[in-house]
Amino acid sequence: MSQPIDLAPVNALDHTAFVGKFGSVFEHFPQAADGAWARRPFASPLALHDAMMDVVRELDAQSQCDFLNLHPLLSGANVRAGTMTSDSNAEQKSAGLDAMTAQQEAALDRLNTEYLARHGFPFIICVRHYTREGIFAALERRIERATQEERDEALAQIASITRGRLVERLNAPD
Repeated sequence: MSQPIDLAPVNALDHTAFVGKFGSVFEHFPQAADGAWARRPFASPLALHDAMMDVVRELDAQSQCDFLNLHPLLSGANVRAGTMTSDSNAEQKSAGLDAMTAQQEAALDRLNTEYLARHGFPFIICVRHYTREGIFAALERRIERATQEERDEALAQIASITRGRLVERLNAPD
């Protein structure tokens, strides 16, 4: 069983140090940490994460869409090239997206293109909760959903992704 995380040191961080430590939890969006800092003190890791997610949830519709578009496409080529953030690269690699056949890569590219054209933002999924086959199945199923439903699902998936990233940052030695 893991030890509870003492948030006293986190609550004591100045703004610059706080954003430096947590600014990369959300993909290319340090504003989540920036906005959450003013909501200290945090009673728990969940409270810290909720404060960061609230920053995202409080964005207007266009800003939320812009935020979603900061996320990378699922892509074996991107994983192998290392063109994504280290978090995204490791997460996509953990799902085996770096070891797809040419046929699987072509199918993923086609599905990504369809999804993006329909919804206006990339398909977002917490890949560490899925197998490669499960990711494909979810992408195929979610293409046809209503865009607002997909926006809500993308935010739920981002919450799951960022909870894991935040716990990693909180447990990392300074």
